[in-house]
Amino acid sequence: MFSWLGTDDRRKKDPEVFQTVSDGLKKLYKTKLLPLEEHYKFHEFHSPALEDADFDNKPMVLLVGQYSTGKTSFIRYLLEQDFPGMRIGPEPTTDSFIAVMHGDTEGVIPGNALVVDPKKPFRKLNSFGNAFLNRFVCAQLPNPVLESISVIDTPGILSGEKQRISRAANEHGPGYSEYRKCAYGGYDFAAVLEWFAERVDRIILLFDAHKLDISDEFSEVIKALKNHEDKIRVVLNKADQIETQQLMRVYGALMWSLGKIVNTPEVIRVYIGSFWSHPLLIPDNRKLFEAEEQDLFKDIQSLPRNAALRKLNDLIKRARLAKVHAYIISSLKKEMPSVFGKEGKKKELINSLGEIYSRIEREHQISPGDFPNLKKMQEQLNAHDLNKFQPLKMKLLDTVDDMLAHDIASLMVLVRQEETNRPQQGVKGGAFDGTLNGPFGHGYGEGAGEGIDEAEWVVARDKPMYDEIFYTLSPVNGKVTGANAKKEMVKSKLPNTVLGKIWKLADIDKDGMLDDEEFALANHLIKVKLEGHELPADLPGHLIPPSKRKIPAE
Repeated sequence: MFSWLGTDDRRKKDPEVFQTVSDGLKKLYKTKLLPLEEHYKFHEFHSPALEDADFDNKPMVLLVGQYSTGKTSFIRYLLEQDFPGMRIGPEPTTDSFIAVMHGDTEGVIPGNALVVDPKKPFRKLNSFGNAFLNRFVCAQLPNPVLESISVIDTPGILSGEKQRISRAANEHGPGYSEYRKCAYGGYDFAAVLEWFAERVDRIILLFDAHKLDISDEFSEVIKALKNHEDKIRVVLNKADQIETQQLMRVYGALMWSLGKIVNTPEVIRVYIGSFWSHPLLIPDNRKLFEAEEQDLFKDIQSLPRNAALRKLNDLIKRARLAKVHAYIISSLKKEMPSVFGKEGKKKELINSLGEIYSRIEREHQISPGDFPNLKKMQEQLNAHDLNKFQPLKMKLLDTVDDMLAHDIASLMVLVRQEETNRPQQGVKGGAFDGTLNGPFGHGYGEGAGEGIDEAEWVVARDKPMYDEIFYTLSPVNGKVTGANAKKEMVKSKLPNTVLGKIWKLADIDKDGMLDDEEFALANHLIKVKLEGHELPADLPGHLIPPSKRKIPAE
């Protein structure tokens, strides 16, 4: 009896079982989220429907910046080779969107051919028309870096663009968005960037340290990346062209400017460096640049490993927006008259859309950050017949809620399993391999790595000084107790957690005491830490005292 009720209840409680994260995302989107999007015309207001290629494609990195900030040079630096269609110069040279991707042979695929390829994640760019597609190409080449990631180069944004836009709008009256299309060859540049921002794994904003100038147009572009702040990283490029004091001022000015544009409580990570293969003009900050480069490379190298999690996160964000959109559309439909006064009511509803947002927020406990941009939504609604909108259909919303509450949780488990099975997945080749091994690796020969290439034990240099201290600690049978060693080690003022790690590294024979070599080693590691270097997880072979090194078997 009531078996149908039990079946439905089990369906909601038992999440679906998927073989891979990618397959799970495809199935959840097609069966649970896509019907809601289609019912309420989500694709006409926000983002085109997702396709299989959007879930299968490699991680993508989007480069955005004003002209001559080094976007194309940055790609050249990562790949360590030229790519088809590459042009570099002080003037605005890149006037197209270039998707730099892996291919068996080197060549260029034009935009119109690119958007009909089902294996590429660009089919929905067809909606931006020929004006955009004529300025969109895919540069393919065999490169090990591109086996793991793809990079999107964008046209340089001109300085002072908004002033020209405002002037043209006053003279010709097309409005900001219409003139923006004219300025970028007939397509909406910000809308294209938004499309890419939704699908890429990382957005890198490049700034020129030598001539820091955030134009009004660039500010508008950054604001268009709202809701994707978690993907944004900032590179302050060409930092070798200015002195240290000026670099500090430029960095401070950049952070202040970004704080006004990007409305988030978190501070955006800024990487300082000079990302090209030319000699440093001012080498004073070489170590800083090396450390920043390694941090940025680690961030990019993590993208393949975290790609599935990123796609899952983006699907959740899309589902939340689709739900809010459904509430907005159904609310407008509910308020519209069936016969007379349609146009007047439409204008009234569009003008009071902010109040509708507030009511939906209260009734459904939705965060204000989940709502679409108010002004943009009002502009889009003007072009639609509100009477053709659909009323609220709770079954579609319940299906999406069920997906978020149950299916997503099971996919999260699968994400962790895939990460465990592929722990070494990362970007290889190009600049990523240049400093992995050998004397030019970051920090090579510094800190705990000092003396790695020397035949003599590096600690021996200062051992006479450490021996003098050692013999004042009343050694018994050539060793000092932990209590006596502690009295000396705490004089460094390092935290007990750090000193405890140093003790574990130095007490090689694990007898709870230190002989003269182990005591010298402990002091050497204290010195390493006090100089600002990190301690090694395990004691490197060159730091092991000679008397304690295992003699290899003959």
